[in-house]
This record gives sequence, structure tokens and C-alpha cells, in this order.
Amino acid sequence: MSTLVATILLVALVILVVLAIVRSVRIIPQAMAGIVERFGRYHRTLNAGLNVVTPFVDRLRPLIDLREQVVSFPPQPVITRDNLVVGIDTVIYFQVTDPRAATYEVANYITAVEQLTVTTLRNVVGGMDLETALTSRDQINTELRKELDEATGKWGIRVGRVELKAIEPPSSIQDSMEKQMRADRDKRAAILSAEGNKQSAILNAEGERQAAVLKARGESEAAVLRAEAEAKAQAARARGQAEAILTVFRAIHEGNPDQRLLAYQYMQMLPQIALGDSNKVWIVPSEIGKALEGIGGLIGGVRPQAVPATPEPLTNSGPGSQLDPPSGRHAGLEGWLTGSGGPVHDGAIGDGEGRAVPGAGHAGSAPFNDDPSLV
Repeated sequence: MSTLVATILLVALVILVVLAIVRSVRIIPQAMAGIVERFGRYHRTLNAGLNVVTPFVDRLRPLIDLREQVVSFPPQPVITRDNLVVGIDTVIYFQVTDPRAATYEVANYITAVEQLTVTTLRNVVGGMDLETALTSRDQINTELRKELDEATGKWGIRVGRVELKAIEPPSSIQDSMEKQMRADRDKRAAILSAEGNKQSAILNAEGERQAAVLKARGESEAAVLRAEAEAKAQAARARGQAEAILTVFRAIHEGNPDQRLLAYQYMQMLPQIALGDSNKVWIVPSEIGKALEGIGGLIGGVRPQAVPATPEPLTNSGPGSQLDPPSGRHAGLEGWLTGSGGPVHDGAIGDGEGRAVPGAGHAGSAPFNDDPSLV
């Protein structure tokens, strides 16, 4: 009987020792912290790793996460300065830096941070109108983080950043904003289109002006070049004509023509003078008949009067030669042709008759080969 009791007591003692050992050893994970209370009062804070506490005397509270936490709060109604109710979603990034303060300074630090965020957000956004609130998210985030960090510092919590997820105005305001935005975009589109048309018209006008200037400049240069080419061509033609005239006159002077040849050439040129299109009236001098008679006599003088049975050669010996000019030659016409006579006159036929023939009154007091301008 006593052996059985001893065995039971031994087993109970072993169980008690094992239980005491188990309750005295605490393993804390990384980035976690534990608060130890002894007889209901704060004793110490357990860090990550193996820790030993006094069993049945010390009590370990729930572990606290020391990592940065992200908490998203539901939309909160906020009244702006222009009396519009908007719903704002917020996201808080915070981290527990003092486990003891987070345990004993506030009952539930997550709820406390949420309520503090709502009140601070209403204070910050309440001083702004809707347009400012929609365009000043960075300013709102900065002010919220500053206010929350100051308020949660005594709770052992550090607020890293605050972000506004969304700002939702009422549906009527959204419709008005969409209409305003659409009108503004239409206005800017119209302005841009007008600016584009203006620039296009300016560029087109500038291009046409430059094209006209270049065209006029090209035409001017082309006209100058054509005029220079024409001047060079005329100069070349004039030089050619001058050389041709000099060649003809040189040949004439070298040939030494006599008066009969000059009279014959004059008679050949008279029909050509009459062929001009501008010659409407051509006045033949009255002395032309006598000139024709003289030339006829010249031609008749070289012909034999009778054809003998045996032709004899023509000779130019003696005063009665067949080549002598006839006695019926016109002295005035011959003198005009040779350049040694006076003016040739017509008969008394009209008012213009009896005058000197233009260009033929004085061909020069010397023959052609004595004119220095022709030599």
C-alpha cells in the first residue's frame, strides 16, 4: 500500500516538474514581442528567441507584432468647405515601436488609430473645397501623417504614411463634373483645331509668298539671261554682217568695177526695191527711161549689125569699137551712178517731181573706192 502511494506521489511530482519546466520556457518568434506580468503587474518584455519565466508566478500576454502593418479603413463621409459630402477611403501604414506602451497606454491601438484618422481627416478636408481636395492629395497625406504621428507617439506607434485611396463625391456632383470636363475638353479641342487651322493658313500663305518670290526671281533672272543671250546673238550677227559687208566691199574694191557694170547692177536692183511689202507707192524717176536707153544702146553696141557669112572676132581697137558706149547715154543718170554727177531730176509731172531723189542727190563727190567709211 505504501509502495503504491509512493509511486503515485512520484509520478505527480514528475508531472509537476515537467509542467513547471514547460511553463517557464517561452520561445518568441522574430519580429514579435511578449509582455510578462508578475502577479498582475508589468514585469518585463520578452524579445525574440528563448526566454525563461517563473512558472505559476509570471503570465505572458498575447504576442505583439513589431512589423509595419497596413490597415485599410472603409469610406468615411466628410463634409467639405463648400458643403458637399464626399466619401474618402484611407490606408494607414504604422508600426509598433514600444510594446509596453501599445499594451498599457491604449486598449486597442488599431481602433484608436482608425478613429483618430477619421477625425483628423475631417478636420483637414473640412477646410478645403471639393476642387482643392481632389487636387491636393499629397497635402492631405502629409497633414494626416503629421497629426497621427504626434497623437500616436505616446501609444508606442509610429505612423509611416497615410494614403487616400479614393474621394467619391455625390452622383449629381460627378455628373456635373463630367459635363464640365467634357465642355472643357471640347473647348480645348476647338482651340487647338483653330490654332492648327491658323498655323496651316500662315504656313500656306508663307509658302505661296516664297513660291511667288522665287518664281518672280527666276523669271527675272531668265529674262536677264535671255536679254544677254539676245544681245550676244545680235552682236554676233552684227559682227557677221559687218564682216560680210567688209568682205563684199573688199571684193568690189579689189575687182575695180567700171561705170557700165555699176549701171547694170543698179538696173538689176530696181525690181528688188519694188518687192518690199511696205512699198505701197514707188515713184520711178523720169530719167530712168534714158538710163534704159543707154543700157539698151550698150547692149546693142556689142551686138553686130549684120551677121556676116564668116564671123569675125570682136576687137576693141580704135575709137569706133563695138564696146564703146552709145551716144545716147543719159549724163545725169551716169553721173549719179558713178558718184560724180549732180542730183537726178524727174520731169515736170507732179508736185514732187523735179526734186532730188532721196539718197541719190549726192552719192559722194568721189567714187565708191574713195569713201573712207567703206574701205
